[in-house]
Order: sequence, then structure tokens, then C-alpha cells
Amino acid sequence: MKVWLIDDSFSLKRPVATIGIFDGVHMGHRFILDHLKAQAEAHGGETVVVTLWPHPRIVLHKELHEFKLLHTRQEKIREMEGNGIDHLVVVPFDKEIASLTACDFVQKYLVERLGVEVLLLGYDNRFGMDRKGDPDGLRMCAEKNKFRIEKLPEYQSSYGTVSSSNIRDSILKGDLESAANMLGYHYYVSGTIVEGNHIGRKMGFPTANIHPLDPNKLIPMNGVYAIRVELKGETYKGMLNIGFRPTIDSAMAVKTVEAHLFDASGDFYDEEVVIHFVKRVRDEMRFSGLEALKQQLQKDKITVQLLL
Repeated sequence: MKVWLIDDSFSLKRPVATIGIFDGVHMGHRFILDHLKAQAEAHGGETVVVTLWPHPRIVLHKELHEFKLLHTRQEKIREMEGNGIDHLVVVPFDKEIASLTACDFVQKYLVERLGVEVLLLGYDNRFGMDRKGDPDGLRMCAEKNKFRIEKLPEYQSSYGTVSSSNIRDSILKGDLESAANMLGYHYYVSGTIVEGNHIGRKMGFPTANIHPLDPNKLIPMNGVYAIRVELKGETYKGMLNIGFRPTIDSAMAVKTVEAHLFDASGDFYDEEVVIHFVKRVRDEMRFSGLEALKQQLQKDKITVQLLL
């Protein structure tokens, strides 16, 4: 897959395009991408996904104090590539773009820059300042610019409505199973390993302290999790704690993300990792001391090993 900025110099073969935020690239998104690939094959063209970055809600400061991303930019690229898309075109979103009507946006970017021939739109797709970025609102624009619009039906799921908002809610509640059903994969967080205080190592549970790569990335609710970890080309099983470590740092209000990897040894400082969240095991708890914490960690390890 090739990744472009909208102002790059590129040429596309009979582009069949769709446009969206695609935060999370969930099952509903994959429904659109599958149709996009089928249309491109029938049309003898290439698949093009046009997306906006940064997320409009961040740029426009909508509920920014509580809004977090399911995907970083690089994670979105990873998922699009995994879904077999030919081209991902990123439009740097700003307030000037936010002021464009749907047709003005389509003419400026999809027609003049991409030469779009077919535009696929989801059943609830609405973009542009006038919110007319849907098949009805763009019909005259399509006729004028000689491209065809394909409207997709609603994605039907046995898990109810699949949306990025519902996935965020599930993750914040610790319901990783529901999130995985809607995503089609386990939710994951990309980060860098940083040095901690080594207390876990003294208890026989050395931990990798994870610093997320993007401060706007959604972190699951506090607690202990069963995880799988991508690290230096290998995949490890492990358990992870998110929270304030009340037994150790009761006076500190700093949230940490700490992973104990099974069958991994050595220091991995500054290495990038991908943490896949499989299941939430329990709440974060305060123990009477380090020995009581150690005993609980031993129980957690047995639980997590059985889960994984």
C-alpha cells in the first residue's frame, strides 16, 4: 500500500475511492473496504481511501477533554495495509478544510487531485460544513464532475450497532470482548518501553513500563489485563496493570501502564511495542504490603496463563 499526502504528486489508475475518519478500522469499516475492493476490481481500477488527520474532533476541540483515539496515524496505516488497500491519501485537516462544503471538498480534492471515477459512501456518511456529504447531497456534484456514487447499505452485526463511539465506551468500561467483536481484533496500544523503579523486578515480576506513542490514544480503564505483546519481531504473552499502583505509590497520582512479559528476559528500553488487550482480569487493588501484592501477582499469572 502507498501512503500519500493530498498535495503529493501521484497518479492513480481509475480510482475507486471512499472517504472517512476510519478511527479503529472496525467491522463496519471493513464492510466498506470489502465493497471498495470489489468495486475497484469490477471497474478495473485501484482502491483509494481518503482520510482526515488529525481527527476533526481534536482540531475543532469538540469534547477534547474526554475524547481519545482508537488509532494513531501509524496504526490506521497498519490496518489499511492489512485490509489490502492500494492507496491511503491523508488530507491534513484544519479549520480551512472544515469550512468547505461537501461538494467543494470533493471537487478540490477527490476530483482535481485524485481524478475519482467512483465514490463509495457508507449509509450514514455525511461530511462537509453543510453535512451534505452523502449520496443525495452529492448527486448534482457527481453529475457535474462526471463520477459515479455508490451508496452502501448499513452493516448488519449480531453485536448491535458497530461504531467507534460504542467501541470507545466498551474499552473504557473494561469490556474488551465486546470491543474485539466490533473491531474484529483485540484492541491494541503502541508505545515505547521506558525505565521504571525496578520494584517489580525485586518481587520476581519485572515489568516493562509503557509510554504510549500518542498522548491522544485511548487507554483502557484501570485494572489488570491478559495481553499479547509484539516486541522486536516476537510475540509474547503477559499480564499488564493500568493504574496508580496504590500499594507502591499511594501518594502519587501518576497513571502507569506496566507489562510483565512471560518468557522474556533482558532490558528493552526505548524499544517500541504493541500491546494487544485480550481480557480484563480484575480491578486494581491496594494491598497491605509488597508480600501480599506478590502473592496476588502469582495468582494473576496463573489466571492469565489459563486465559491465553
